[in-house]
Amino acid sequence: MTDNPYEASPERRAQRLAETAPTECDARVEQLVTELIGRVADKWTMIILEVLEEHRELRFTELARKVEGISQKMLTQTLRHMERDGMVTRTIHPVIPPRVDYRLTSLGLSLGAAFCGVWIWAEKNLTEVEAARTAFDAR
Repeated sequence: MTDNPYEASPERRAQRLAETAPTECDARVEQLVTELIGRVADKWTMIILEVLEEHRELRFTELARKVEGISQKMLTQTLRHMERDGMVTRTIHPVIPPRVDYRLTSLGLSLGAAFCGVWIWAEKNLTEVEAARTAFDAR
């Protein structure tokens, strides 16, 4: 196996990070991780990350159409949180009617990439999780 972290599989990179992680964490880092997990755990942030990654830049109305089931209020709130955290940029064009575009920043792109590991894990362990759920429900 190579020592270059960019050549290793996502699972191996995550394992290597876990093995080399300091035992004591900076409280600010711990707080940020907790906040980001809470934010990303809400399904809308993850869906918006995915949609913006796929389409690069979208107007608010286009984004609303592509994120099925989200209310205008929830889309606005989620985008504001994402903008505050540096995950998206918001560009207001001085035209009538107003036009606002959203685009992922490098932070947003890297967060989306980081959570690809969850998809990889889910794909790898789907059968086992389904079996555990079936066994639990049968009790």
